[in-house]
Order: sequence, then C-alpha cells, then structure tokens
Amino acid sequence: MKEKIFGLPLELYHNRGLILTLAKNDFKTKYAGSYLGIVWAFIQPIVTIMVYWFVFTVGLKAGDMAEYPFVLYLISGIVPWFFFQDALNAGTNGLIEYNYLVKKVVFKISILPMVKVISALFVHVFFVAFALVVCAANGYPPTIHTIQIIYYTGCTFVFSLAFVYITSAVVIFFRDLTQIISIFLQVGIWLTPIMWDLGRMADHPLFVKAFKLNPMYYIVSGYRDSILGRVWLTNHLKWGLYFWCVTIVLFVLGTVIFKRLKPHFADVL
Repeated sequence: MKEKIFGLPLELYHNRGLILTLAKNDFKTKYAGSYLGIVWAFIQPIVTIMVYWFVFTVGLKAGDMAEYPFVLYLISGIVPWFFFQDALNAGTNGLIEYNYLVKKVVFKISILPMVKVISALFVHVFFVAFALVVCAANGYPPTIHTIQIIYYTGCTFVFSLAFVYITSAVVIFFRDLTQIISIFLQVGIWLTPIMWDLGRMADHPLFVKAFKLNPMYYIVSGYRDSILGRVWLTNHLKWGLYFWCVTIVLFVLGTVIFKRLKPHFADVL
C-alpha cells in the first residue's frame, strides 16, 4: 500500500523534466492546424465571461455582488473554475489521447495526467493576469494579498490532479464517464457558487455550510479574497484544513485506483 501511495509522487518528481517538456508540446499541438492557433485557448473563456456578464447585468439587471461590481466578482471567481474545468476535461481523456504511449512498456504513463494539468496551467496564468488587469482598471489594483494567488493556484492544481488520476483511469473502462463529467461541470459552476453571492443565503445557514463543503468554494473564495477582498488565507484556516484533508484523501484514492488499473490499460486501449 505504501508503494502505491508514495510511489506515484516519486515518479512525478523524478520525471519532472520530461513532464514539463511534454506539457509544453501538448499545449502547442492542441491548437496546431487552426488559423488562430493558441489564441483559441483564450477566446472561448473570454466569450463565456462576456455572455454571463451580458445576461446577468443587462438581461437580469443584477447589481453588485458582495459589494463588488458584478463583472469583477464574476471574473475573479470564474478564472480558477476555468483552470479546474480544463484540467479535468483534458486530464480525463489524457491516457486515451496518448494511447500510443500507454502501450509502450518502458514509458511511465503515470506522468500523463500531470502533463495535461500543467498544459491547462499555462492558459490559467494568462487568465490570472487578465483578471488582475481588469480589476486594476476598475479600482482594485494588486496588493500584498494578491501573492496568495500562487497558493490558491497550487490548491487548484493539486485538487485537479487528484481528481484526474481517478477519472483518467476509470474512463478507459467506462467511456460514459466523459459525459457524466460534462454534466458535473455544468452543475458545479452553479453550486460553487461563482455567479451569485452566498451571503444572500444568510437565513439558511445549513445551505450555506453545504455549499462551503464543495472544495472549489474554498479556492474561488480565496481568489476573490486575494484580488478583491484583501483578506489573508489565515482567516479561513478551518476551511483550508478541510480542503487539504479532502484533497489528500482524493489523491490517495486516485493513486491507489490508478496503480491498480494500470496493468490493464494497454489491453483495453
């Protein structure tokens, strides 16, 4: 059991150079052949933000959220969600996409999920910069609290990776999982919450606690605290402890599942 749990982190560490090289190539080849190339990685999320902004501010006449302009509240919360969404979608199908590597006996296929998550991280860095510029232009310039984004990005990275090790292994044997994840992400963006203020449910404390049990709520709130609220992460130590407990459990579970199913990958693919 110890080998299954600690063996994977050691493999990732020892192959860090190869992982970074493959992640760079994955990012470049993902949009190869299209006229706009890598630009497509940024167009769709930006269009999504514009659609949500138009629907809520123009169509539904939504006012400020938690005392912040809606567009800033939306951007600061949806940026980490885009990272999680891209990492989960790409990582889940990573082994299937690189099936020719999976079939090679000498190749460390355990690094492929991490390759996909790092590839998604490249786009995320751009959107963090985009969010900081937009917020600064609207009266919320970066402060010393902004440095916490590095920590919360790390939280999103590890949480996504833990998830991906489970889904990438299971999807090989249960292809319908891809559709289930798509539905999960569609619902999850509303349950986090990202486009509405949980503070408006103060009269329903049980519902508030239920929403906060979603690990992504801790991350999204952390991004907002870093960019808009100027709140230190030490103010939420209990929720931070809860988040890391859930993430570690998921990572251990993902490691065990991946290692147990690994010998059968090549046969099924």
